[in-house]
Amino acid sequence: MSNKNNDDLKRQASENTLGLNPVIGLRRKDLLTSARMVLAQAIKQPIHSVKHVAHFGIELKNVMFGKSTLQPESDDRRFNDPAWSQNPLYKRYLQTYLAWRKELHDWIDDSSLSEQDISRGHFVINLMTEAMAPTNSAANPAAVKRFFETGGKSLLDGLSHLAKDLVHNGGMPSQVNMDAFEVGKNLGTSEGAVVFRNDVLELIQYRPITEQVHERPLLVVPPQINKFYVFDLSPDKSLARFCLRNNVQTFIVSWRNPTKAQREWGLSTYIEALKEAVDVVTAITGSKDVNMLGACSGGITCTALLGHYAALGQKKVNALTLLVSVLDTTLDTQVALFVDEQTLEAAKRHSYQAGVLEGRDMAKVFAWMRPNDLIWNYWVNNYLLGNEPPVFDILFWNNDTTRLPAAFHGDLIEMFKNNPLVRANALEVCGTPIDLKQVTADIFSLAGTNDHITPWKSCYKSAQLFGGNVEFVLSSSGHIQSILNPPGNPKARYMTSTDIPACPDQWQENSIKHTDSWWLHWQAWQAERSGDLKPAPTSLGNKKYAAAEAAPGTYVHER
Repeated sequence: MSNKNNDDLKRQASENTLGLNPVIGLRRKDLLTSARMVLAQAIKQPIHSVKHVAHFGIELKNVMFGKSTLQPESDDRRFNDPAWSQNPLYKRYLQTYLAWRKELHDWIDDSSLSEQDISRGHFVINLMTEAMAPTNSAANPAAVKRFFETGGKSLLDGLSHLAKDLVHNGGMPSQVNMDAFEVGKNLGTSEGAVVFRNDVLELIQYRPITEQVHERPLLVVPPQINKFYVFDLSPDKSLARFCLRNNVQTFIVSWRNPTKAQREWGLSTYIEALKEAVDVVTAITGSKDVNMLGACSGGITCTALLGHYAALGQKKVNALTLLVSVLDTTLDTQVALFVDEQTLEAAKRHSYQAGVLEGRDMAKVFAWMRPNDLIWNYWVNNYLLGNEPPVFDILFWNNDTTRLPAAFHGDLIEMFKNNPLVRANALEVCGTPIDLKQVTADIFSLAGTNDHITPWKSCYKSAQLFGGNVEFVLSSSGHIQSILNPPGNPKARYMTSTDIPACPDQWQENSIKHTDSWWLHWQAWQAERSGDLKPAPTSLGNKKYAAAEAAPGTYVHER
């Protein structure tokens, strides 16, 4: 595979990972119902359908006579091969496909269906038309060229990859060569040790690499559905090492991968475990409180913990950083397209019966939400071109999923349904009601402009729920780059503003644009809230909490 194609796959992976939303509603039953609805509509509105068939016929005539102006969107990289624009047969093949796809979407747009049914219809039509894209067939010019270049070996390799995926990957194209990485060997290699373990988490303390450290430590809380080493993926992309280089005492939580034996673990279970971790961090460092960082569902957990502390009148968290975290669950995105009461109750029932929600099941669902980026790209690469799946650390981590206990999954679904964090005392954890206006810790909230998983405007609204000072930062990236965004990237951009108006568009309009990574801005914000410098500790842990297994610990290896 060429470096360019390899880079494209990696870019698309970066845009579409870290998106395992545990409340995604997408059942086979819902898809079939929507498909039947689309077919029924063709019968209910025959004149409407005939009109669009006739329009398609006219466009088809233009295609045949070379008069069609249809062309793929400028950012659609599937048709970059010159054959699609220069070869008359391929050009007509492509334009016929584009005309057909466009007419189907126009037909559903002009139908008498409700707005929600039209959106669902577009989704079902998109699944069908993208699956039947010319690039996914054996006639793909890149595949034909590859066949002759390799003397037919690419076809045999592709069939071999297909057979392996049918047996070992549930029939889905492999996104990554899982044999190329090993956690603790070439991923998650920063030096540290487990200094505390309970049934729910391991607490890893990283060894300082500077002579002095800030008095107040940082505790990083990852999402429960992904493993923690996204914060220490590789030396050049490690947020942990960035913090250590900037004199921050760094601790990271590694969640246990639950089985059905832990089906009763709920949000309060995770918060009680985090409370223990906070007490251990303060005991080891001698600080009376900590700074925290939470991402995605880890951000929700941190927020609930701060609300719990506020209800108890305790101030154990000085400042909180939220990465791509949505607390106000009023979502209007494709993620919630098929979500309704029935779907959510069915999801709760399914996970309760199984005891857990499997991360790989969520990954499959999410892949079908973005099939071009997460399925058909790899279909072409692995099967039609006969290439090995890419070697990419982000994809390895994204495929190294964990499970969610049924009770916690149910708690997240209830939060999605009832949106309790926007109202005082509507959510109760660990026996205390939560009122985020009572949380006066400083908040740093980060979102991505191209993030389709946790839309930036939802993150912005969520940041306004707190009672303290809020710093909102908007990165010019998607979901994963909002975390893995080290300094030095010439394409990196972010926006800041000293004001937090109610309207996110107004904030964006008045914001200041910056070059380079938001990490640098966050580091300055964090340093102001991390206390004075003191000599770095010479050993990890303390007498009560002695250093045990070396990082990345033991829980990260559980399957």
